[in-house]
Amino acid sequence: MNIILLGPPGAGKGTQAKGLQLRHGIAQISTGDMLRAEVAAGTEVGRRAKEIMDRGELVSDEIIIAMLGSRIEKPDCAHGFILDGFPRTVPQAEALDVLLEKRGTPIDAVIELRVNDEVLIERIAGRFSCAKCGASYHDTFKRPKAEGTCDVCGAHDFIRRPDDKREVVSARLVAYNNQTAPLLPYYEAQDRLRIVDGLADIEEVAGEIEAALETLPKRGVSHALTQS
Repeated sequence: MNIILLGPPGAGKGTQAKGLQLRHGIAQISTGDMLRAEVAAGTEVGRRAKEIMDRGELVSDEIIIAMLGSRIEKPDCAHGFILDGFPRTVPQAEALDVLLEKRGTPIDAVIELRVNDEVLIERIAGRFSCAKCGASYHDTFKRPKAEGTCDVCGAHDFIRRPDDKREVVSARLVAYNNQTAPLLPYYEAQDRLRIVDGLADIEEVAGEIEAALETLPKRGVSHALTQS
């Protein structure tokens, strides 16, 4: 089974991808990790990508697709894979479809972890952690039992990630929504898109994903046939 997970930063794509990996025995593919691995291995496509990145430019869709083609040849993809956060644009989706159709292994499901932007901003912007042991806290949902003191190690210094600031999270959500909006009708037309509540509990989201997968047409059966 080949799955695409869509969702904004903080929606839990990584957590759900790991769960799918364990339940279905399929590989989780992060394009960022894949890119770094190709560069580290010194492959031809990795060298091309490194030259581009060293110039401060973005790696082209052509190179990303070429790396994906190489990555899904690996033995851990024999039973399928999960793409976490890719594609981001319709041209990327079209190029991915061409690659996979040639291999006879098309995308089976596109799962969007849909969120309420304001709720997600509150969830992310309220996060902080102990500077000493890394224990996680939240302004609203999980404050230290004793104000200003870490529950785990007793330290008094706390930190917040720069990219957890409200304005940064808001900007990332705007960018995600602008990029992803055209992808939804693209995959909906293929009857591959399924939407779940990304803000539910982890176990509930996982259950919704599994239920959504059960509603998909079987690979190789066209949408037109399923409607006849």
